Parts: sequence; structure tokens; C-alpha cells
Amino acid sequence: MTRTERVGGKSRPIPLLDLSWVPDGWWRLMTDEPRWDAFPERVRRRHFEPCVFSQLMLELKAGDLCIVGSDTFADYREQLVSWETYRERVADYGATAGVPVDRQAFVEHVRTWLDGVATATDEGLPENKLVRIENSEAIITRPPRRTESASTRELEARLAELMPEQHLLDILTDTEHWLRWSGPFGPISGHETKLEDAIVRYLATVFCYGTNMGPSQAARSLMGLDRRQIEWINQHHVIEDALDEANMIVLNGYNRFLMTRAWGSGKRVSADGTHWDTYERNLLAERHIRYGGFGGVAFYHVSDLYVALFSRFIPCGAYEGVYILDPFYKNKSDIQPDTVHADTHGQSAAIFGLAYILGIQLMPRIRNWKHLVLYRSTKETRYQHIDGLFTGVVDWDLIATHLPDMLRVGVSIAAGTISPSTILRRLGTYSRKNRLYLAFRELGVAVRTGFLLQFLGNAELRSTIQAATNKSESFNEFVKWLAFGGGGVIAENDRGEQRKIIKYNHLLANCLIFHNVCMMTRALYKLRADGMQIEPEAVVALSPYVRSHINRFGQYTFVSAAGRSRLTTTCRSSPMARQQRPRSRLDHSQPGPPDEMGQKCRNRCHRPSTLILGRTRLSNGSWNFQVHSIEIFPPTDVVVSWRVELGSDENEWPRSR
Repeated sequence: MTRTERVGGKSRPIPLLDLSWVPDGWWRLMTDEPRWDAFPERVRRRHFEPCVFSQLMLELKAGDLCIVGSDTFADYREQLVSWETYRERVADYGATAGVPVDRQAFVEHVRTWLDGVATATDEGLPENKLVRIENSEAIITRPPRRTESASTRELEARLAELMPEQHLLDILTDTEHWLRWSGPFGPISGHETKLEDAIVRYLATVFCYGTNMGPSQAARSLMGLDRRQIEWINQHHVIEDALDEANMIVLNGYNRFLMTRAWGSGKRVSADGTHWDTYERNLLAERHIRYGGFGGVAFYHVSDLYVALFSRFIPCGAYEGVYILDPFYKNKSDIQPDTVHADTHGQSAAIFGLAYILGIQLMPRIRNWKHLVLYRSTKETRYQHIDGLFTGVVDWDLIATHLPDMLRVGVSIAAGTISPSTILRRLGTYSRKNRLYLAFRELGVAVRTGFLLQFLGNAELRSTIQAATNKSESFNEFVKWLAFGGGGVIAENDRGEQRKIIKYNHLLANCLIFHNVCMMTRALYKLRADGMQIEPEAVVALSPYVRSHINRFGQYTFVSAAGRSRLTTTCRSSPMARQQRPRSRLDHSQPGPPDEMGQKCRNRCHRPSTLILGRTRLSNGSWNFQVHSIEIFPPTDVVVSWRVELGSDENEWPRSR
């Protein structure tokens, strides 16, 4: 670590390595020196190496160190638009986002808004029966719980009677027939697909991965499809962008329903995540104390219309608030929100500041909001009832000084050169040395103070935030209910495939929500035609997450024949699926003479002591074959029972081979 030189006849050590960057906590571990006065001749290598990598991690997170060519850890300043482009676009951007671009005008705009909110909350506190101030602390009393009305229960019961039982494949087939959402799927090369019955294969792939069954188990349940066929479609015909486009088609169709306007305006969205289990040997998943297991988090943005706009798979340890603003620039559907709700993990001072610059209202449900510092506009500002809640003062000079830098970030995000999640990762809590982070944070504490004051003074706003976050939690339960396969564990270890499974599940859930609203709309029209008085409050209380009429697993029945109980299955599918279902080489459901049918079954069922269960009916002219059961008895006896209908006559021939 040092070399010795003689200077003026005296030997003195010359350091070979600059260790001024070493934190105080690591210095004693590395050098055994209590102070920095003497430069160490040696350092402990086992402590030096983790010190280097820990500092690299911190500097990368803070943005003071970058990796050339990286997406996540590149120099974010190079991803911003140039100052010339900023000056050309900033005026139009300010008009679109609704924020002044002049420094003094911007500061005056925010200060006036903050003072107005604080004054209104202070004046309305004596009449606010649900909020009181005790020992400089606000206490909110919960409002009385709303009871479900009799009209709502009656309407739900009548709808349950009118909504027929549906299978997931039927729902996928119907929505595809109405919307053609599988249009974005196709060969990655962009050429026209040459697959036979391509739509059926796409539906089977969405069903396979959306339910998390996996190709092997799905191929055992879907006749005529092989595991390799489903995997090949997923790898060569379906990419993440195509899944997003398919979701956009479903969202645009869903937005045309008038019934959804009873639930919201589409201007609000709620962001929340739910945990998914994975195997341990992959780069994205990790173990986290919050979820008590190993896996990742599926992060969804759910509209106030109940449908999900955006989905993303992130690590458990990632801060969810980093990704909360991305859908506002990646969502291309007709549903365009301007307000986002979240829980405690979806907010911070920097996120509040960036959201304000982007013209987005951030209204989260904060668990420990009482411990947050409220900032008054000036030291001289005083209030009669809520003055004790304020403990800080906004630094308007810092905001005005760095306003061009903050607006440049907003212009760059609007231009698509950088995403909100990228800039928020660079301006996190590790960036305390970054002046841009400090400016966003100072603006954020002013905006967050105004929001918290609105939260205190407006009971309707509190109810709206609670309802929005409840919709996110209900959607999380809904998508996990659909992902019934695979034991609830994502078996893929590749990050790209994990993200695709989440998007498959998201697409399946949106198709089911679309189908439910369609059936509910038809049922409501029928009830009104029958003379039933439908209360608007009852329609508002409905939810498209109903699933009591959905059969996820098929139908199984016991049929007695020849004194024995035989277990048979019935597979119900729509006419479209029956017409386009691909046939395999050994498909025993193909029509043909009895001998040929028996030969096909014998060739297909080669394993001894195996019971083949199936019940299929196909027509070919005047011949109608219905296979009841196929039994194989060791070593080679095969018993095939079928039914042939010719005109009005019906005969049964048991046949043995």
C-alpha cells in the first residue's frame, strides 16, 4: 500500500492507493487503525473487497457512478433532451402539464395553492366531525360503515340466476370472436403465419400460461395439442409487446360499455403489487421479509373501472413507487387516467415532486402519515386550528434555482427519451448529494403537505382513496384465483418468461372482466324489460370480479355401465373452437368406420393397465359417432364402447380387440 522514499535524508512512506473514499465504519475493519492520521502500510483484503463493492453499489444507486451502455445504471444526464430542445418544447410542455415554466410564476403558483388548501382546512376544522387535533396531532375517526342495501342483494341474486355457467376456454373464444385481440400475435419476423388453426393455438397458449398450468399439463387437458406446440407458439409467436397490444384491444372494447360509467370515470388508477412464488435459482426473484417467502411482485395499475391497465414483474426488494408513473406514458388505450392512488410503498417526497412536474395527481393511502413533516409556506404564516401540525418551512429558493432542470426531466419523459422509473431510480434516497434530487424532494414535501391537508379536510377524498385501493386488492385476488395451475409457483427462471406469464395472466383476467360485464349488461337489459326497477346505487355496488358462474376445471361425472362405475369427462367448447380445433395424427375423435376407430384407439393407447377417459361427439354427413369409454386390460385386450346414430335409429356395438 506504500513505498518508501528518502526526502531530505529522511525516509517517508508514499501511499500507492487513495483511500479517502473509505467510510469510517470500514476504516478500522480494514486497517486496525482507530484514526485517519497514519496511512496504513497494509489493509485486510477480505474486508477491502466487500468495502469496494458496497461503495460501488451505493454510488451506482446515487447516480455518481455510471456504466457505459447500461440501461439501468447509465448516465441519466445523457438520456435527457438537449438544452436547445428543452427551450423549444418547454412552453408547450408547461401548457400540457398545467404548470408555469417561469421560475417566479411557478413558485407563486405552488405557494398560492398550498396556502389556499391550508386555509380551507383550517377554517373547516370546527365543522369537521371526523377530525380533531390533540397535542399537535391529527386524529381521524372512521365514518359509519355502509350497509349493503336490500336492492343490491336482490340485483346480485337475479344476475347470478341469469348469468350462465362459463368455461375459461369459452370466455377466451367469445372475446376473441368479438374483439380479435389475438391480431398482434404472429411470427417474430413479421411475416404472415402459416399455422393451421392459428387462433385456436393462440387461445390455447393464453389459457396455458394465463392459468399457470404450464405446457405439459395443458397438453394433457387439451386434445390435439402437444407440449412442444404450445411452447413453440409462446417462444416464436408471442412477445411482451404483443401481449401489451392485445391487452390494449381488450381495454378499448371494455371502455365502450356504458355500465362501467357507474363505477368511475376512467381518470383514476390504483397501483398495488401482489407476491408470486418462484424457484430460487433465478436473477429476478429474491427472499423478502415483507412477504415471508421467495419470489417476485406483480405490480398492477387498476383503473377505477375495475380493469387493469398495466402490469410489471419486479423484485420483492424493489421500491414499488419507482414504477408508479410509468403507465401514464406506456398506456396507449382509450382509458387515460390523470390521478394515481397507491399504498405507503407508492409514495415519497421525490415521487410527489416528479408527479407534480408531469401534471399527475398522486393521492396515496399512507399508513404512518402522522409521522410525516408538514411544511408551511413561510415562517410568518400562522393558522388558528392546525398551526401545531407544521414543523418545517419550504425552501422556495432551491425550487426556483433548479426548476429548469426539473422541467428538462419532464420534457425528456414526454419525449420518450427516458422513463419515470429510470429517473426515480437515479434520484432515490441514496442521492442525497444530488442537487436535482434535493430540488424534487423540496417540491415534493410542499405538494405532499397540500395533499395531506386535503386528506384531513375532505372525508369524500378519504373514501375515494380507500375504494380505489380496495379495487386493487380485489384485482390481486382475482388474478391469483385465475392462476390456479402450477401450485401457485412460476416455474420459469428466465426473467423475460416470468414477465410474459404475468402479462398472460393479466390478459386472461381482462378478457374475463370484459366477458362478465357483457353478460351483466345483457342481464340488466333483460331485467329492465321484465319490469324490474333497478336502483342506480345497486349498479354502483356491483363488481365484474364475479366468478361463481365460472368453471375453471371442466366437468366430471360418474356413469354406471354393466354394473360397474366408470368415470368419464365432458369437455364443453364453443362452436368456434370445435370448428377450428386441430387434430393430431392419433386423434381417436376423428370419424371413421368402427374397425378404423378401434385400430386408432389401440395404436394411441399403448400403455397397459390404462383407463382412457373421453367423451366426444362429431358428425360426418349422416354418421354421428359418440365415444363413451376406452378400457385397456393387460396385456393387450382393448374394450371400446361407442354409439352410432343413423337417422332416427340408434344402436350400440361393444367391440373387443
